[in-house]
Amino acid sequence: MAAHLDRKGDHAPAGALACLTSTDSPRVSDGHRILRCDAPVFAIEPSGVNTDDINARLVSRFGVEAEAWLTDVPTLAARLAAQWGMVLGELFGSGASSVVLRCVWPDGTPAVLKLSPDRELVTAQVEMHRIFAASGRVPVVLAADADAGAMVLEEIRPGTLAEDMPRSSLPEQWGELLAALHAVPPPAGWPRDLRGRCEEAFARIGRRLAEPVIGGRIDQRTWQRAIQRCEKLLGTQGNPVLLHGDLHLGNVLDGGPGRGLIAIDPKACVGDPCFDAVDYVLAGAGEEGVAARCHRVAVACGLDEGRLSAWSRVIAPMSVIAHLTYGGPEAVIDELLALTR
Repeated sequence: MAAHLDRKGDHAPAGALACLTSTDSPRVSDGHRILRCDAPVFAIEPSGVNTDDINARLVSRFGVEAEAWLTDVPTLAARLAAQWGMVLGELFGSGASSVVLRCVWPDGTPAVLKLSPDRELVTAQVEMHRIFAASGRVPVVLAADADAGAMVLEEIRPGTLAEDMPRSSLPEQWGELLAALHAVPPPAGWPRDLRGRCEEAFARIGRRLAEPVIGGRIDQRTWQRAIQRCEKLLGTQGNPVLLHGDLHLGNVLDGGPGRGLIAIDPKACVGDPCFDAVDYVLAGAGEEGVAARCHRVAVACGLDEGRLSAWSRVIAPMSVIAHLTYGGPEAVIDELLALTR
């Protein structure tokens, strides 16, 4: 839900991932540094990844306990490399709840190793990937170790982020992605729904209104208005589908001409299909504008434009908080703030 929604802007002590940095490890043919499981020292090049930022995000999400977990990541990764016979590669772009490393599977398949202190999250994501596998629009799970909080996924190639792809054809491609994902029937008794997803997000992110920088732009009245709008939409869902649940431009990759867009890091829940397009719509702020993007995305994805617009007003305050956290352009913040009124 909104790229940045799980990434608070709190800072944490640097250095927990310093042990992942190296300048003398060998390289494979594409230039990535690697570590074979028989190497005497665990060292991985971050390849431009801001390790301080990863520290900050994980500590912000999981508390100071995450620092101890981060210290153990090199040992854990090396153990899993030996267990699965894979070759570890460089530190990859990591999110708010995990550390991700490139690796090569024993058969030569380019892959990524995802590690998280939240073992339940990893277990759930393995299940979600396997449920959506029939769509062909999520990475294939190659291995998982629930006790270790680890999973190995195929690496999507070329893997360009959707936000960096040509904008002209993206709405239609997004429509194809949604059609494929939403065609997967929800498993019987699936426990997660959109109401729970929204309630959790509003409760967690709402605590940030106490921060002066946030509270100065988003007050309680605005926050409660968004909650009320959300309740109205949740109470009028017509034909709910199995949602990706966190489908923003940073969670969609180019899988090439043969596969199309590929969705990563699902938080599958059952609910209004418009929800899987709302972050893409809000990303139109500062570009062609949210209203213009909403119209084009609704047409391309076969969605109710009125409901999609209403969802954008629900999620807009969260996007404002994200932009305030990461120093977003003032013009973008102002456009999003206008949607909250």
